[in-house]
Amino acid sequence: MEYKSTLNLLETEIAIKFIKDTFEDELAKALKLTRVSAPLFVQPESGLNDNLNGYERAVRFDILTLKKDVEIVQSLAKWKRMALAKYGFSQDTGLYTDMNAIRRDEDLDCLHSVYVDQWDWEKIISQKQRTLTYLKKTVKAIYKALKKLAKAVNKKYPSITHTIPDEITFISTKELEKEFPTLSRKQRESAAAKKYGAIFLYQIGWDLSDGKPHDGRAADYDDWKLNGDIILWYDVLDLAIEISSMGVRVDEKSLVKQLKKKGELEKLSNPYCQDVVNGKLPLTIGGGIGQSRLCMFFLNKAHIGEVQASVWADETITENAKKGIILL
Repeated sequence: MEYKSTLNLLETEIAIKFIKDTFEDELAKALKLTRVSAPLFVQPESGLNDNLNGYERAVRFDILTLKKDVEIVQSLAKWKRMALAKYGFSQDTGLYTDMNAIRRDEDLDCLHSVYVDQWDWEKIISQKQRTLTYLKKTVKAIYKALKKLAKAVNKKYPSITHTIPDEITFISTKELEKEFPTLSRKQRESAAAKKYGAIFLYQIGWDLSDGKPHDGRAADYDDWKLNGDIILWYDVLDLAIEISSMGVRVDEKSLVKQLKKKGELEKLSNPYCQDVVNGKLPLTIGGGIGQSRLCMFFLNKAHIGEVQASVWADETITENAKKGIILL
């Protein structure tokens, strides 16, 4: 691949701030969100940390004065729901915040880093809004914010050219399996993203025809019938990029059903799950949107290390430098 960044290092840093400021404003307006502060770490016994697919190890350390261990958050999915109740948000409004995490078990490549930075957002909904129709409406609002960002970037940096489709295509994991039956899970995502340009792949978690889910999902935050990922096709690297994972959060019934499916009913005893079961938390929808991935996409960068400061192997730094890819 012959590659040359349009912007130098300093110009890139300025552009990163422009993209983050612009999208943050558009997202807040689109979903009626208020910015709040969020924790970097939580106590593991609270049940607030996210175990993702179940095998990723959280980074844990002790606090001398408290004589307790805490964990760096892997996502804020559960914390946000409790914060909405604590801060007194009303229905159809919500919050957003910066989420920073460390994924110590990540396989590092041009899209994956040890350092994770994303916008986490959450808003209160009613029981009647726990539907696929409302989920799709929310996805369209986020996609509209992405289109506004694309327009703003194109205007400020005319030398950076890219387009995203006018509309996002909705496709369920079962529909994806039916359309591309001979491909692997990730190959299906790639094929659909390349075909449609931008997709929302929904209903991730329950088993497909082969008895396995399309992808792993924690059992205690998203309702697997009402969740999904926003995936964009990226011409620079000729691959699909997942920009966002989101969904309607579990209620009492879906929580118990999903925990039973994963053999994790013991989690029902933790404070967070108890609050869901006892109706102490509002019904919500929420998700995360990758900040570095968004910057990478809209600045036509070839490596996520060009838009975030992280740690890479010496060989990775050297090999990328030979290709004109300078990591921060």
